[in-house]
Order: sequence, then C-alpha cells, then structure tokens
Amino acid sequence: MATEPTGSSRRDFLTGRAAQAEAAAALRETGDALIDSMPEDAGAVPSAGATVRLQTRAMNCEFAVILNPGAPDELAAASRALDLVHPLESQLTVYRSDSEMSRLNQRAASSPVTVEPQLFDLLVGARQLSQETQGAFDPTSGPLIALWNECRRAGRLPTSEEVDAARQRTGMAHVDFDVDQRTVRFDREGIELNLGAIGKGYALDRIAARLVSGSTSDDVARAPGNDWGAETDTIVDPPVLSFLLHGGHSSLIARGDHKRTGGWPVGLRNPAVPTENMATLLLRDVAMATSGAGEQFSRIGGMRYGHILDPRTGWPADEVLSVTVLAPTAAEADALSTAFFVGGVEIARRYCDNRREVAALLTPQLRSGRTVELWTLNIGDGMVFVAPGCQVTRLDRTT
Repeated sequence: MATEPTGSSRRDFLTGRAAQAEAAAALRETGDALIDSMPEDAGAVPSAGATVRLQTRAMNCEFAVILNPGAPDELAAASRALDLVHPLESQLTVYRSDSEMSRLNQRAASSPVTVEPQLFDLLVGARQLSQETQGAFDPTSGPLIALWNECRRAGRLPTSEEVDAARQRTGMAHVDFDVDQRTVRFDREGIELNLGAIGKGYALDRIAARLVSGSTSDDVARAPGNDWGAETDTIVDPPVLSFLLHGGHSSLIARGDHKRTGGWPVGLRNPAVPTENMATLLLRDVAMATSGAGEQFSRIGGMRYGHILDPRTGWPADEVLSVTVLAPTAAEADALSTAFFVGGVEIARRYCDNRREVAALLTPQLRSGRTVELWTLNIGDGMVFVAPGCQVTRLDRTT
C-alpha cells in the first residue's frame, strides 16, 4: 500500500519489499476496482478482469493505482509513484498555513511571490483555461464558496449584496504573472487562488508521468513539500505502461491495455440513479474527469441547490446533471468538467469544436420519468457502450 505497512521499516517500504509482500493480498482485487466498470447485461461490452490495486488517502479522497497482475516490480514502482501525492498535497492545499499555496495567498497582494516552476506552469495553465471558458472555470472563486458554505450552515440563501461583495474578490483578471521572473501578484486585497477544481488532476498527471518514465526514490525525496529528507537508497524503477490511476473516482488516467480489450473499461454512473451505470467507456492513453451535483446539494426554503457555483453569477449552476470530459491531461479534464458543468452545452460545444482532442459527455436535466439522455461531443467510435434505457445524441457540429 502507499501508506507504510504496520511492522515494516521505512527502508523496506521504499525499496518495495513491503509492497511485494502484500502483492498476494492485493491480487484478490477484481474488476470491481475499475470504478463500477460494467452493466450486468454487458453483452459485447469489454469486461474487467483480475487486477492489483494500491491506494492511499490524500486531498480528502482515495488515490489508487490499478495494475494488471503478474509483475511484482511494477507493484513496487507503483507504490513509490503513488507516494508523490503526499508532498503535492502539502504544496497545493490552502488548508495548511505553511503550504506554498497558502503562503502565496498571504503575500501576493503585497508583493510578487516567486513560485516553484511546475506549480507556476499549473497556475498559468489555469489562467488560460479560465480565459478559454469565459470564466466558467475560475480558481479564484474561494470567497463565493466560503459565502455559500456559511449560508448553507445557517439554512439561508445569500443576499444579492453578499454575492456581489464576494464577486468583487474573484476573477483571474486580478492575478498578474511575470513569466520571466516566475512570480505571481494579486492586484487587490482579498484575492486568493484555490486549486480544488484542478489540483487533483494535476497530482494524477505527476504520478502518471512518474509511472511511465520510471523513477528513483531520490526523486520522491526531493519532491516539493516532502519532509522525509534524503535518507533513502537510490532505486531505479522500471516504466509502468499499463495502469488505471484515479483520485476519488471522479478523476482518472488510463494508460495502456487491460485484458487485451484495447483499453480500460470504466463505468459512467447514472446521475439520476447513482447505483446504476448509464454507459461504459473504453479508455486508453487519456484522462477523464466527471462533475455533477447529484449527490452533493442542499435544500434551502424547499429548493435544491447544487454545490458547483457559477463564478460569473455567484449562484449554483443547474443547466445539466453531470459532465464527463476526456482530455490529454487530468488537470485539463478536471478544470473542463467544472467549466462545462457551469457553462453547459454552449461552452462545451464551442471548446470541443476548437479542440478536437477534447471530448465530452453531458447528461441534461431529466425531461420525463427516469429516461436518461447522454449528449456527446468528439466521442470516437467504439469508445462508449450504452446501458439499456439511455438515449445518446451526438452534438458534434457537421463540417
């Protein structure tokens, strides 16, 4: 496992001896690890087989690497790669005052703050995604989120004046980047950056890159925010080319092949009936993220309000039930699933028209009974296997 096993030394854990000792127990994991992979009447739908699963808890969810069985050296490599999520969480969280993101938020309104190179690139990418989605994705939405959380606890809606005041402290236009100096500055007090809608995907991208390229334990020891020191032996891990990596089930990366199916079968939950799947996706060398308000909402004054806010209005988004995005990176998929949920079909179609490597599946609000619709953009043939009772409509523009 990615957390240190009871009774093993830190050196045993980092060299993979403890991970290899746990391999037999891990082999009991089956296709259930593939995120609710298959509908019962699968027919020709690719099915999941035996897998090995390693997991650890970080960023308030479970991070897991799922492997094809039979390669103990890959198990040890995956255990070490998965450990990278912990120093990344220490760097990105805004809930620890000593994290790099917290220090940035504390100081950037007063003077430019130098940012670690890969985090700086992430922030620049987040600005670009915010611009490309007309602000539907906005990592400065913290004041709005805090306002709504406070009002939900009080059992009331925020006033228009409260929403307007919070919106005055949001917007990526208030964040200045100096690319040459690699610094960030806010142009007013009250602005803060929160990577909650992109940070999990970024962590998956970093872990996946470590898996594909191979790694040494020294790489993990030098990761930002790591406090282990450099007491470990240098270990060279082999590349791991076939795996399913997920964070909290809503964000994942699929690489390589499982059971010679051409990819990894992943279930897409029905937002109207969360215990059922509405489709199965066959994913290979792609990242996926899903956003929805089906299970996270509050009732105020007899009305239902979802947890995903539209930063352009300050109120919960409600155009669709759920959005799933396929993209080259998990960070991009994470951000775009939020943006498409907020902006609906209009923003999703405009974006996918310009970026053919990005695909989306949107579930609109139910029109009648329990019939579920699935609207698709840029979804290739042979990728989606729909469960009975789900209606699919392609929204791709004709050329």
